[in-house]
Amino acid sequence: MDARREGEPTTMKEHTTVERKSGREAVTRRTFNAPARIVFEAWTKPELFKRWWVPKSLGMSLRSCDMDVRVGGKYRLEFEPDGMAFFGTYLEVTPHSRLVWTNEEGGDGGPVTTVIFKEEGEKTLLMMHELYPSKEARDAAGTGAAEMMGETFAQLDGLLVTLGAR
Repeated sequence: MDARREGEPTTMKEHTTVERKSGREAVTRRTFNAPARIVFEAWTKPELFKRWWVPKSLGMSLRSCDMDVRVGGKYRLEFEPDGMAFFGTYLEVTPHSRLVWTNEEGGDGGPVTTVIFKEEGEKTLLMMHELYPSKEARDAAGTGAAEMMGETFAQLDGLLVTLGAR
């Protein structure tokens, strides 16, 4: 994806698209066959989040998943087997429609992530927007994480089915 021009979307597995919107921004989109309420719960309840977030192909899992999903609340995700951790602060929490958080593990170079849940009938269009402080910070993050979202979102699809989604 690094060789792609800005604004040119890349279609991933299971209808996930990743698009670089500018030198500092990337947007991932996917439609889920579930109402926004259920998709939002999968993003905000630790016991559900742990079941889908880490791509199985990485051979890792979440050792711990602490989420205080409220404005000013903190989250911390710690991975096995290496103990790597991601953490930050929730800036906005609007039930069933919007989450915004910081990614602080990289210091000042971490992006701010915004996830929008847009209900369309019985489906939910999810848009995950990452805004980096600079083009260099975005480039340093690479495209691997964004490209793994296809697998991660396929795992979320599987979880949504078990939660009663169509």
